[in-house]
Amino acid sequence: MANNTPKQKTMAANHKVGTFFATALFALLSALIAFPLVCGLLGSFRDGQKVITTGMSLDLTSPVSLQNYQELFAMFNPSAFADDVVVNSRNYFMWYKNSLVLTLTTVVLTLLVCYFIAYGLSMYKFKLQGFLFFMVIATMSVPFEILMLPLYQEINKIGLSNSNAGVFLPGLCAASTIFFFKQYMTSLPKELLDAARVDGCTEYGISIKIMMPITKPAFASMAILCAMGSWNNMLWPMLVFRDTSKFTLQIGLNTLLTPYGNNYNLLIAGSMFGIIPILIIYLIFNRYLVEGMTSGAVKG
Repeated sequence: MANNTPKQKTMAANHKVGTFFATALFALLSALIAFPLVCGLLGSFRDGQKVITTGMSLDLTSPVSLQNYQELFAMFNPSAFADDVVVNSRNYFMWYKNSLVLTLTTVVLTLLVCYFIAYGLSMYKFKLQGFLFFMVIATMSVPFEILMLPLYQEINKIGLSNSNAGVFLPGLCAASTIFFFKQYMTSLPKELLDAARVDGCTEYGISIKIMMPITKPAFASMAILCAMGSWNNMLWPMLVFRDTSKFTLQIGLNTLLTPYGNNYNLLIAGSMFGIIPILIIYLIFNRYLVEGMTSGAVKG
């Protein structure tokens, strides 16, 4: 076989250099992303006073213990702490449960509502179809802070304040989720639907039995994003909920910061333990995530 030409050798060398720098860049970005998580994990096992005085760091020589988690779960001598800390500690799993219920409800209903809206916009031709889709996309440019007060007033008028429905109903028709589903379904071959109609399948059957299984990667991708958004949401639930028994994890952790003392050790431990559900959801749907993102990105 003939030797490589100088041009080919140069291209190969440039490719190796490019690969090296790309790998180094990704490694650096990964380290920057992982750094606060690692510091938070280490800080959750350290003494609260040390965290306040020295901050979080990668110091591996500092003593570690489960005291922060024991205090958080009200398992370690509750009488030794201030009353406000004891109350908050004993409510941690209540906040956790409230967040789980609210997140699960929000994800399921949002995905179903957005799926059927996107199905109608992508599978059927009707007047004002383009205008309706434009209006959906236009809402993405409106900051939630502008809509927050009118939404809160409407929620109060219809009697949904201090309820889970008041939190998740305004976000069921998420424009970004509708857009993603529509783009994904537009990229699918329409011959499948035509064949199903010829075989006598109803429109309802097509949407449920044919399109829904095909769009499983899109469901998985949006499930992760919706779950993250709902789980981390604090501002809107804080406005809607008045009863402390309905507080979500994010609101509850915020109550650990009081005028009489900031319990950063409990806050860090509670935050790290609160990451677990999102990690589980990601691990479950991870294999569909890339497929869903790439398939819905372009038409064809």
